[in-house]
Amino acid sequence: MRDIVDGLTAWRAAGVRFAVATVVRTWRSAPRPAGAAMAVCADGEVVGSISGGCVEGAVYELCREAIRTGQARTETYGVGDDDAFEVGLTCGGTIEVLVQPDVVLTEPDAVLAAIRAGEPVATASAGKAQMVVWPDRVAGTLGDADLDRAVARQAEGMLALGTTGTIQLGARGQQRHDEVSVFVQSYLPPPRMIVFGAIDFAVAVARIGRFLGYHVTVCDARPVFATRKRFPDADDLVVQWPHTYLASTAVDERTVLCVLTHDPKFDVPLLQVALRTPARYIGAMGSRRTHADRLRRLREAGVDEAALARLSSPIGLDLGARTPEETAVAIAAEFVALAAGGSGRRLTDLDTPIHHR
Repeated sequence: MRDIVDGLTAWRAAGVRFAVATVVRTWRSAPRPAGAAMAVCADGEVVGSISGGCVEGAVYELCREAIRTGQARTETYGVGDDDAFEVGLTCGGTIEVLVQPDVVLTEPDAVLAAIRAGEPVATASAGKAQMVVWPDRVAGTLGDADLDRAVARQAEGMLALGTTGTIQLGARGQQRHDEVSVFVQSYLPPPRMIVFGAIDFAVAVARIGRFLGYHVTVCDARPVFATRKRFPDADDLVVQWPHTYLASTAVDERTVLCVLTHDPKFDVPLLQVALRTPARYIGAMGSRRTHADRLRRLREAGVDEAALARLSSPIGLDLGARTPEETAVAIAAEFVALAAGGSGRRLTDLDTPIHHR
């Protein structure tokens, strides 16, 4: 829902009624993952997408109906349905969609403000009821105190991990029952991408990082290169020695580190720090000769083989990239594939599922 927050906020400020449709479950090759959302306001305006065009027409009508009735409902679309072809879900997948009018949402203004501010918050929806879970408080109810406590406990754990999905519980929160389906959607601050080295390739990497939803920081020790004019897509510009900055900033398991300096005086101390962090991806630019020399220097500096195995260098997938923009695509393709468990091979050469869980 993060991509429709601005639209919902504007409708709330204008007092316009709306309904939100959210993908809560998927099977097989569904076009969008759980959590994808679209919204329709009383004036007919639409923001977001839940299927890349497959079922939007049908869901649009459900949203209009929800605005009129004030009632939430769930609908499933898939190739097994008699009307599957009519609604256009011809990709071989099935999606379950929850449609909620604004009147059933719990503290929507506070939730939207938290998402916009990058503060952690989770929503837990079951039918027409909704709870909201922050790290320090809970709002709303699903209708039973025991169920609320069980859902809040699980939602807190899912929020800590940034996971979204459906949990099954008993009517009073029993763990071994499946009478109640609760869709939990977690919102965490955007993951970080830190790009080291304010070179022309870094401009393109910062741009694609911003496009993919990362909070992008560009760091370089040279103020003449690390400028807002050269890096309009960076959220933050830092003029500091890279290893000093990395040692002082927050890095977690979702962080992407792109080392584009390919200069030993920057690379070696920086990678010594980087390889001690929990960063999801650590990539370093350079030729194979540069990489071999870099490994030698890092070993001499005491970096062990297990740590070196985390290093993606030369950075990126083999796409035959030449320009900065093509190279940025190759780099992004690598860290997306690593995060999602993709092979990086051509789909036409594979017979495995297109969408990884």
